[in-house]
Amino acid sequence: MAKEAKTNAMRMLDRQKVKYEAFPYECDEFIDGLHSADLIGAPYEQSFKTLVMEGKSGGYYVFVVPIEKEVDRKAAAKAVGEKAVDMIHVKDILKITGYVRGGCSPLGMKKAYPTVYDASAGNFDEIYVSGGRIGLTLKVPLEPLLKVTNGKLADITMK
Repeated sequence: MAKEAKTNAMRMLDRQKVKYEAFPYECDEFIDGLHSADLIGAPYEQSFKTLVMEGKSGGYYVFVVPIEKEVDRKAAAKAVGEKAVDMIHVKDILKITGYVRGGCSPLGMKKAYPTVYDASAGNFDEIYVSGGRIGLTLKVPLEPLLKVTNGKLADITMK
């Protein structure tokens, strides 16, 4: 079997000696997190999507939320000390993160942006996040993931 090509996300975990599981799946274009989770058999509540937003200050922020939930923009802004945050435009994802839509990982972006994981991630020892390309999900232990991304937990989803 051909060796899996490493993504920046995988290289970042390897450098920090974080053990993870990679789940490649067949997919040529963007599909939502629910379909990705179905393809690899991952529980929805343990599967997270990565959203990049821009604050009023012009700074960028990464929010990692359960695939079935929507980010609460007010709560997200509060978590990063901004008055407001808005999603970045789809056409800007690659330029800002180095990743394409549907393959955006909280790990290994072009720059280290402040990263906030929804508090529900704290219910699990491991969570599923994008592996840094379409068709790749990583199962990563939460504590090392928070450490590597310098992330924190906060209530950032709609109730």
